[in-house]
Amino acid sequence: MNILFCSVGRRCQLLQNFRQTMGMDGKIIATDMSNTAPAIYMADKFYIVPEVNDEKYIATILDICEKEKINVITTLIDPEIKILAEHRKEFGERGVEVLAPFRETAEICFNKYEMFKYLKENGIDTVMTYGDIESFVKELDENKIKFPVFVKPREGSGSVGARKITNLSELKEAMVEDPRLIIQEYMGDSIDLDADIYIDTISHEPVALFSKKKLETKIGGANKTISFKDDKLVEFVKKALKVFKFNGPIDMDLWYRNGRYYLSEINPRFGGAYLHAYGAGVDFVRLIENNVKGKENEPCFNNYDDNIAMLMYDGAVIQKLGE
Repeated sequence: MNILFCSVGRRCQLLQNFRQTMGMDGKIIATDMSNTAPAIYMADKFYIVPEVNDEKYIATILDICEKEKINVITTLIDPEIKILAEHRKEFGERGVEVLAPFRETAEICFNKYEMFKYLKENGIDTVMTYGDIESFVKELDENKIKFPVFVKPREGSGSVGARKITNLSELKEAMVEDPRLIIQEYMGDSIDLDADIYIDTISHEPVALFSKKKLETKIGGANKTISFKDDKLVEFVKKALKVFKFNGPIDMDLWYRNGRYYLSEINPRFGGAYLHAYGAGVDFVRLIENNVKGKENEPCFNNYDDNIAMLMYDGAVIQKLGE
């Protein structure tokens, strides 16, 4: 298997995990727009490429796929996922499997208000969300929602701009500053959860799931988590995913309150905390290899232990840079 990771940034250990499973079979190729991205030095070979929105970007990536005989491609940043999805046909013509959702699903995932509406329409429990202050105030007056609430941009990632709001004047001020914000029910009395899920690229069904409780979260995601297993969660996830068209790894954010799961967001890529799943023995790399070889993976859930903790720490890459 020759795999191309686009926009690798700081995701060093993820590439190291791939090398551990792959051994010396196949190549790991990486791209980034900067030669100071640490993870490019974890790859067998790397390319410095234009920004993802550059008109030459896709042609550059397609050229790399041909040069390196790439079998499968993925990206580690949200803005590029939709781009890869839009060009699935060009990659497919070159024998490259795109580990990204299909276009319609990608568009839903990157607009949090559209995601909320789509989940409600399909009967999936989710966090109550408002796209404007008028609809929120109406339900506030009807005692259907109360403060505090949570606001965040309807598009974007890494928790940028997300914050707790405690009163109406503060909310109005926030919405004037940024009308793109959405308003969400505050889930502070709930358990904050995350699940790494692999969607088989042949059957398009979920075949592996690793769930964890968030113990500590910083900007960009959870950095301390602990594993748990629940058949009820597996069934909830299966039901939710029937209304989407994913392909490969996804990261699902959830809440648990009063015996029910609530779907918050889906990041259709390797989540930053997938390292926990891999360390606990849930190996998506092997599943990707099977799919690249034309082999459909059999579903296998809850094949890991409870109470395995992941505790992230800082590391460094020491590297002489080229001219």
